[in-house]
Amino acid sequence: MRGCVASIVVAVGLVVGCGGAEDVARNRAPLTSTDVDVPPECQGILTFVNVASFATLDAYLPSDAAENIIGQRSVAPFATLAQVSLVDLVGLVCLTQIHQGALSEGYIGSSCVGIYDELAVSADDQGAMVALVNSISSTELHDILPNAWNGAVNLLNGRPYTSAAGISNTSGIGSVSLRAIRNAATLSRPFETLAAAVNALNRDTTLLRHFDWYALINDRAYRYLYGMTCFGIDPAILPNGTDIRPTLASASEVYNDVASAVSFANRYNELTINPAIGLTNLQQQIAGKTFFGCYISYANDPWSGNNMAFFVDAASGFSVLSETRWSE
Repeated sequence: MRGCVASIVVAVGLVVGCGGAEDVARNRAPLTSTDVDVPPECQGILTFVNVASFATLDAYLPSDAAENIIGQRSVAPFATLAQVSLVDLVGLVCLTQIHQGALSEGYIGSSCVGIYDELAVSADDQGAMVALVNSISSTELHDILPNAWNGAVNLLNGRPYTSAAGISNTSGIGSVSLRAIRNAATLSRPFETLAAAVNALNRDTTLLRHFDWYALINDRAYRYLYGMTCFGIDPAILPNGTDIRPTLASASEVYNDVASAVSFANRYNELTINPAIGLTNLQQQIAGKTFFGCYISYANDPWSGNNMAFFVDAASGFSVLSETRWSE
């Protein structure tokens, strides 16, 4: 029997961005420590392909694909799903069959829901991805999918989703896009926990991880707009009178702004969680990156004021917003 690679041609044909297909080289790029393709709940998949006998693999895969897997693992064990997918004759269909084999043979449980576009997805990740895609603004979705413009549009038109499979099967969504969605939905969980705790204090501070920055700069609800300074944003879409700063924000500028907002909210030491955990996670997500964004000062009445700042990484779409308020 031939290996299971026929579906690859179909998948590549669906991966369409504003400039054409997603960059295949990026799909094959080495994974970073925070960008794994097999979550802990799915690690049994790698154990399955590394230790299962030929007879066991052959029960779920075409014989030639099983032989190639055994031949490759004899050279070096598989450490990522990307390495498995590079084996000759192992395509997207085979990865699905590998998941089924690992599940049937007891290497994984129901907490590993499947492999989609070369990404293993846990039940927790699936829930986060579905929640994000169903609620995200058009602006932010296009920010996190800069090379899959059509895919972002199709996701927006296809909402609501109930599974990672539905997201993956959307026209224009491929390996890079699905991983970007997973990352946006899951990698900043500790920071989002901190943001939720800060917001719950109701101490004149708001922290957001997901928001629509385009709507913020065009918000006509600001009764008194005292000033807006922006950087890295096309001046043509900014309100008249906006100050343009020539330099992007650094990771340290973003971190210091958010850390200051956290300190302001926690000035009475009311947080019941350690803010260092969330701030460390933020630091990890923004390290080495630069950000476009704005500082906005406004008020809704003559006796109070709001200072807002938002920052967005143009490469990954990672975004964060802080806002503090004062009143007489």
